[in-house]
Amino acid sequence: MEKAVEEILSDVIPILKKFTKPDMEVTADNHLMHDLDLDSVKVMELMMELEDHFDISIPLNALPDVNTVAELASEIAQLKSS
Repeated sequence: MEKAVEEILSDVIPILKKFTKPDMEVTADNHLMHDLDLDSVKVMELMMELEDHFDISIPLNALPDVNTVAELASEIAQLKSS
C-alpha cells in the first residue's frame, strides 16, 4: 500500500468508527456493508463527512466499486491526486 493511501486510511478509520457499533474494530480489510453493517443512509452520511474532511467530491458512480475500507482509502487518494 502506498504512503498516501496509508495516511488517508489513518484518517478514514476514526471517521468510520463514528458510523459503527462502539465495540467494533475497524481495519483496512473490513467490508463496508457486511463487516461494518453500514446501511445506505450511513454510507451517504459517511461520504459527506469524508468529502468535508478531505475537501473532495466523491462521485456516486465510484461507490459500487468500493467494498472495503482499503478500497475506500485508495479511491480517496485517487480523487485527491486528480
